[in-house]
Amino acid sequence: MKKLFRILTLSLFLSIGLGCIDGVEVELWGECYNVETTTFLNFSYQDDSDYPPLYGEIPPEIGQLVNMTDLYLGGNELTIIPPEIGNLVNLQSLYLYGNQFTSIPSEIGDLVSLRTLDISDNQQLIGEIPSEIGNLTNLEVLILHDSFFTGLIPGSIGNLINLVHLELDHNQLTGQIPSEIGNLINLNHLGLYVNQLSGQIPLEIWNLTNLNSLVLLDNQFSGQIPSEIGNLVNLEYLYLGFNYFNGSIPSEISNLSNLRELILISNNFSGEILPYLTGMNNLIFLVLGGNNFSGQVPIEIGNLIYLEEFNLWGNNFSGQIPNEIGNLVSLQRLWIDGNNFSGQIPESLGDLENIYTINISNNQFSGLIPDSICDLGLDWSQWDNEVTNSLQNNNFCPPYPNCLTEDDIGYQDTSECLECSESQGDLNSDTEVNIYDIIIMVNCILNEDCDECSDINEDGSSDIFDIINLVNLVLGQ
Repeated sequence: MKKLFRILTLSLFLSIGLGCIDGVEVELWGECYNVETTTFLNFSYQDDSDYPPLYGEIPPEIGQLVNMTDLYLGGNELTIIPPEIGNLVNLQSLYLYGNQFTSIPSEIGDLVSLRTLDISDNQQLIGEIPSEIGNLTNLEVLILHDSFFTGLIPGSIGNLINLVHLELDHNQLTGQIPSEIGNLINLNHLGLYVNQLSGQIPLEIWNLTNLNSLVLLDNQFSGQIPSEIGNLVNLEYLYLGFNYFNGSIPSEISNLSNLRELILISNNFSGEILPYLTGMNNLIFLVLGGNNFSGQVPIEIGNLIYLEEFNLWGNNFSGQIPNEIGNLVSLQRLWIDGNNFSGQIPESLGDLENIYTINISNNQFSGLIPDSICDLGLDWSQWDNEVTNSLQNNNFCPPYPNCLTEDDIGYQDTSECLECSESQGDLNSDTEVNIYDIIIMVNCILNEDCDECSDINEDGSSDIFDIINLVNLVLGQ
């Protein structure tokens, strides 16, 4: 009832006016405000607000509140920003997000005291980002995302040398990133994702050493990443996915020891990368899928104990998965499908207690699937956008763990599978386990040509522990 009374009262005031004191007060949305003393207005609308959203034009009379420092009009249905907004030269914070504005007046550039400007989520906006924004040299936060801006990023944005946070994502911006952005030496966050930007990243970007996050996802950028990427030593979030970058990642990326999220998915990158990342002990998300990366997974990958996503699908990685993968106790998603990995998968895979999705399909894995995989409790038939569990299209040999159905196992090329003797340790298949089998075991380990029949303890490798087990079998007869 109180809310209804407030709405009816506001509607009445809007229709008949209040009779504010001329020269002393100004009427805005049914209330009078003192021209000299009003410094703060908050009409931002939320679902639980006890007044209706504002609509139509921002009253031109707002320009009389020349001492105002903070103006909050977000989340309404306002359509027009009057040029008189430019009179508010003492304004430090202006929030116009979530409205229905169709244009931004050039007078916005007169608000030289502004530190925060948020005009995001205005999806009726038409036209380019006004170059006059470059006049706002005290600006620290500029948020223009989800507002359908078109055209180029104005070079005048490089005048905003105090800018710390810049969000231009989810627009329809085109052309290249202006080199003038390199002037923003205090920049902490640069978000340009989901636009139509193209060309190479200007070298000046790689000199913004205070950057914490660089988000360029889903554009049309191309070219190679230069060695200067190593300058961004404070970077924690690097998102370059869904572009047309190519070439190899320079070794200088190893300088980014504070990196927490590295997203390079769906580009044309090639060459090795994993050896450069093993010192990034804070890494949480490593997403390299959909490229042409190659090389092997180094044993030092086990140092990344905070890693939650290890995503290598659709590349040219090869070799074996090291046993140290079991050290990744925080890992939740392991997607390494569509590569050239080979050998046995390590028993330590069963140590990944937080894992909820594993896809190792479409590789050249061979040998036995370790029984420890059953300890993970995964549904191997689940296949959707969030969880894809698959072992299919490898060279795994029977017998398979009891927790897996025939459908779970899928197609496996078993043409190279060995039929080991029914007597464990009988490596020469003479129906006896004796000193000759021990000699065979020692020789195959020294020559590094053991097969799965030599893996007595079924841990995914043949080593001194298998020799000990075999000796015990011989002595225990």
